[in-house]
Amino acid sequence: MDELVSPLEEIRRKLALPLGENAVFDGWTEAAVVAAAGAEGVDPAQARLAVPKDQAGKIDLYIRGVDRALIEHFTPERLGGLKIREKIRAIVWKRLEIMEPTREAIRRALSILAMPQNVPTGLKIGWRTADVMWRIAGDTSTDYNHYTKRMMLGGVYASTLLVWLDDTTEGWAETASFLDRRIDD
Repeated sequence: MDELVSPLEEIRRKLALPLGENAVFDGWTEAAVVAAAGAEGVDPAQARLAVPKDQAGKIDLYIRGVDRALIEHFTPERLGGLKIREKIRAIVWKRLEIMEPTREAIRRALSILAMPQNVPTGLKIGWRTADVMWRIAGDTSTDYNHYTKRMMLGGVYASTLLVWLDDTTEGWAETASFLDRRIDD
């Protein structure tokens, strides 16, 4: 059965990824919301109503869009036959590929989420990101492992993200090498 979503949630979902792409130029601002709305054929007034007003909320909306794109990409068949390390690596790598058009906006987003008033939001986003990636990989644990796996993956992903932001090598070779070492650890 398809998930029922409100009209405002439909707008949020439609604008999530374009918001990040426009934040590259306009920052995490209302201008980015209006530009994303224009690109997607959404009434700017409805977009302003649907999208959170604060920067951290806009970033959270974008990351939710990345999560949805990741979930849509990884069908069970796509990960079938892979070892858990291979699944995690593929998931982290695809996440970076999805976010590639927004690298500069991601850099700004990390600075915004590091502000004291936004740290709780940043931590929630980080936890949710690790949880989504583990669920895609097929993890259904509910015990102690549930928490340790997400904490470990959160650290691997966060450090890989920082390397990726500054990686100018062809095909992100530096990031790939770093990610492989972190997963092996």
